[in-house]
Amino acid sequence: MNKKTALMVVHQPRSSTGDVGIKLRERGYTLDVRRPVIGEKLPENMDEHDLAVIYGGPPSANDDLDYIKYEIDWISKVLESNKPFLGICLGAQMLAKNLGGSVQKSHDLTLEIGFFDINPTGDGHKMFQSQKKFFQWHREGFTVPQSCEILAKGDLFREQAFRYKNALAIQFHPEVNLKMHLRWLYYAGYMLKEKGAQNRREQLTHRLKHGKKINLWLDSFLDNYLLKDINS
Repeated sequence: MNKKTALMVVHQPRSSTGDVGIKLRERGYTLDVRRPVIGEKLPENMDEHDLAVIYGGPPSANDDLDYIKYEIDWISKVLESNKPFLGICLGAQMLAKNLGGSVQKSHDLTLEIGFFDINPTGDGHKMFQSQKKFFQWHREGFTVPQSCEILAKGDLFREQAFRYKNALAIQFHPEVNLKMHLRWLYYAGYMLKEKGAQNRREQLTHRLKHGKKINLWLDSFLDNYLLKDINS
């Protein structure tokens, strides 16, 4: 069996690759975790990697920070490689910026923290036929250029998922399992005071109801969409 390597870009020293990392390992991938936020470099090309994932994190894709600009520019290397790319939350917003789109707050500064429904569009109807409620944790969303295919929309943040050539991007967090969720509530619980945030009880109630179904959806998403060309 050929060795398969996934490049995983995270934005905090303690960040976890979550269920995406777990499921990639189960599928035979070695994880190469990089943290540009602490000065780690990304590869010059994708020759040694089979796919790339950029995760979420506290910063904004609009921040005037060297590593944010570095990551946004670097995404072009993955797009040119034609190897699978997944952007999650901040990673999705970085892809949007790379393609000439924009990242912005909601009109009334409302956040999405908790579990919210998405509304599939186009090919997204098949992608999201088994699950339409996902865990969200963000204060900004993306608007993508017409070259992108919108796969899902939302009530507050209108664009929730899109595809561009070999890249898929999602605003929500299917990688977050119960352990990660509890850590987020502990370390970033102060954000629950902001407009649009569900309280802990409501979030954990939704976690118990939807966690397993989201986990199963992630299996389908990886096998039938992100990794389809690799597996075929």
